[in-house]
Amino acid sequence: MLKIKELTIENPILLAPIAGYTDSPFRKICMTEKCGLSVTELISAEGIVRKNRKTLEMLKFTEEERPISIQIFGKDPYVMADAAQIVENYKPDLIDINLGCPARKVCNSGSGAALSRDPARIESIASEIVKKCTIPVTAKIRTGWDDGNKNYMDVVKALENSGISMIAVHGRTRAQMYSGRADWSIIEDIKKHSSVPVIGNGDITSHEMAFEKINETGVDGVMIGRGAMGNPWIFSGKTPGIEEIIEMISLHIDLMTAEYGEYGIRLMRKHIASYIHGFRNSAKIRQEIMHHDSKRGIMESLKELA
Repeated sequence: MLKIKELTIENPILLAPIAGYTDSPFRKICMTEKCGLSVTELISAEGIVRKNRKTLEMLKFTEEERPISIQIFGKDPYVMADAAQIVENYKPDLIDINLGCPARKVCNSGSGAALSRDPARIESIASEIVKKCTIPVTAKIRTGWDDGNKNYMDVVKALENSGISMIAVHGRTRAQMYSGRADWSIIEDIKKHSSVPVIGNGDITSHEMAFEKINETGVDGVMIGRGAMGNPWIFSGKTPGIEEIIEMISLHIDLMTAEYGEYGIRLMRKHIASYIHGFRNSAKIRQEIMHHDSKRGIMESLKELA
């Protein structure tokens, strides 16, 4: 069990935000397997305050996705605070500040992981958001910009000074992107010296490993991103058989088409590739699915899964 101010999270295994993946259908799928906390993709604060239609659409969620965190990114403290106020009107359980996205487009704008080089600005951003919001505000960080700039404790202290309620740490620098191994010794160090709950993130590939990391490092919980792709059972610890996997794919397709219409079938292809990875005939099935534009065709191909 994890406490973030008044919010109680039953399962300390949480979903990490992933651009292009953690949309409403995927969040619902993860919550069917008792995911502790769902989270949106990173959402532009500028887009929110400008009331961009597509951006505002990304803020929507359903009750089945609770508890839910909405993650925003940007570099201007006042724009971020204004965006957070708008976000709060949607009544999420948490608002999260993205300080870890390594994508070139995000970092070149001075947002995401680029902010790790400016703890003073981080404190200003977080302070303005905390000041304007009534729900808990959290942040997701990396260990630093690169091996020569691992200033994670400066960032942690800046966040603590701002009144942040929780910090999630991806155990890689921005320079690493998603390569190499996550450094859990740094995550452990942050937990030992932090006055707020700390969530660890990086390289967790199983339910068992999630609890091993919690026990080894003392973190309050873990976040799983890539490990949950095609494997929502990582949150519950179940070991699904082929029939259960196919049933989950079927449900996921229904949720995608309900959300996106026929385009949902196309968007679903990357998810199916993850669900069937490692099974015999999976390469052949992936090729077939690329040419299907209906659920019926996909389900027919999945009969070859073994």
